[in-house]
Amino acid sequence: MKGFTTCLWFDDQAEEAANFYVSVFSAVRGSASGGKTAKVLSVARYGEAGAKVSGRPKGSVMTIVFELDGQKFTGLNGGPLFKFTPAISFMVECETQEEVDHFWEKLSEGGKTNQCGWLDDKYGLSWQIVPTILGELMQDKDPRRSERVMKAMLQMKKLDIQALKQAYEQE
Repeated sequence: MKGFTTCLWFDDQAEEAANFYVSVFSAVRGSASGGKTAKVLSVARYGEAGAKVSGRPKGSVMTIVFELDGQKFTGLNGGPLFKFTPAISFMVECETQEEVDHFWEKLSEGGKTNQCGWLDDKYGLSWQIVPTILGELMQDKDPRRSERVMKAMLQMKKLDIQALKQAYEQE
């Protein structure tokens, strides 16, 4: 099986968005990513026939394929017909608070922040910036601990690992 690639429909910002996402992920997970990378893989441009049908200028970017942490994405400049919604989001799992802070700050720049680690970037794409420890804390066998973590998380926008751990440890 070859796997799958997520296609992201943009009006005309696919190249700009791909370069932005690559820069955000490269800054933190570049060489330390264990072989996973963030890079642009290929660009396809509208030719004469595509330009006539799409109304896009000949030579403008039609699709751009890029990779973030080993996952391929295709950005498509398809026009203003479709928009992103929070019904689809990308979860970025972070080992440290520094990673949480980096992704939160960079991806929310020009966008908007939401509750519980969710944000919409400047292109309207939804992201969840989540510390990897959250799953452990939320799935504890003691329901009181899990409930305290949930209560703490519901009061946050950007997730704070230390505050989540404190809620977990609380008696």
